[in-house]
Amino acid sequence: MTRPTLDQLPAVTALGGGHGLSASLSALRRLTDRLTAIVTVADDGGSSGRIRQEFGGLPPGDLRMALAALCGDDHTGRLWAEILQTRFPGDGQLGGHAIGNLLIAGIWERLGDPVRGLAMVGELLHSRGRVLPMSTTPLGIEADVLGLDPYSPDEVCTLAGQATIAKTRGQVQGVRLVPEKPPACPEAVQAIEESDFVVLGPGSWFTSVMPHLLVPDLYQAINTTPARRILTLNIRPADETAGYTASRHLELLSEHAPGLRLDWVVADRKFVEEDRHLEAYAGSLGAQLFVSHVAMRDGSARHDPFRLASALGEVMGL
Repeated sequence: MTRPTLDQLPAVTALGGGHGLSASLSALRRLTDRLTAIVTVADDGGSSGRIRQEFGGLPPGDLRMALAALCGDDHTGRLWAEILQTRFPGDGQLGGHAIGNLLIAGIWERLGDPVRGLAMVGELLHSRGRVLPMSTTPLGIEADVLGLDPYSPDEVCTLAGQATIAKTRGQVQGVRLVPEKPPACPEAVQAIEESDFVVLGPGSWFTSVMPHLLVPDLYQAINTTPARRILTLNIRPADETAGYTASRHLELLSEHAPGLRLDWVVADRKFVEEDRHLEAYAGSLGAQLFVSHVAMRDGSARHDPFRLASALGEVMGL
C-alpha cells in the first residue's frame, strides 16, 4: 500500500491526560504529523500540585508528558523526552520536580500565555504535533464515591482532588469539574472542529477521559465535528474503575455526557472476551466495535504503541 504524502495525512486530535494520552500519542504519531493533543488540567498531585499551589496557573505535568510523547524517534528527540521526564532527586525544594514541569512553568511565568508557552516548548523540542490545555482555567475534580466508610458501605461520600480520586478504594459513581462549566481553550475547540479524526482515551476514566466531556464547548465540538470519533478503551480496569466491565465504561460515558455519539470503539481482545454486551453498548452510541490485540506482549496493562497504531490505522483506513 502506498503511504500517504504529508498533505494527505489526516488531521487527528487526541484527548486525555497522563499515561493514557501519552500511549495514544505514541501510537498516533506513527500515523500522522498533523497531530494535536488536548490535555486535562485538573492534576493536583506531585510536582504539578506543588507548582500549582506555589505559583497558581495550570498544572504542567500531563502537558509535559504529552510533549515528551511527541518528541521524535531520533537521538535528539529521545534525549529531549528523557530530559523532560527526569526528576530531581532528594527531599529538598527541587526534589521530585520534573525538569519539564519547571521548564513549562518558567516559560508560562515569562510569557503569561499558556497556549503560546506550550507552542514555544514544542518548537524547542521539534515536537511532531502540538499540545493544548482543554481549558486555560485551572480546574478541580470532585467525585461521588460509594463504600469508603466500612460502617456505612451504602453511603456516598464526596472526594475532592484528582490525586485523591485516582487512588480511592471506594467505587466512583460520578465526577464533576470545579468550576462546574469551565470555558474551553478556543484553540482546542478549533482543532476538534477541523480534524479528520478525534480520539478519546485511553486513560484514567474519571480523571483523564471524562473531564473533556464535562467542558460544555469541548463536548459540543466533539459531538458536532465532521471528524470521525474514536474511543480507545483501557487494557483493563484501573483503580478508578476497578471491577467495571468494558460495557460499564461506555455506560459511564453516557451517564456523564448524554447524547454522546461515537463512530468507533477500539478495545483489547482480552478485556472484552467475556463481555457479551459491549457491541450493543457501542452501537447505542452509534459506534462500531473494533477488537484487536493492542496490549503490550509482557502482559502489563499498557498499550503497545505499534499494535495500537496498527489498530487505529485500520480504523482510519490508512
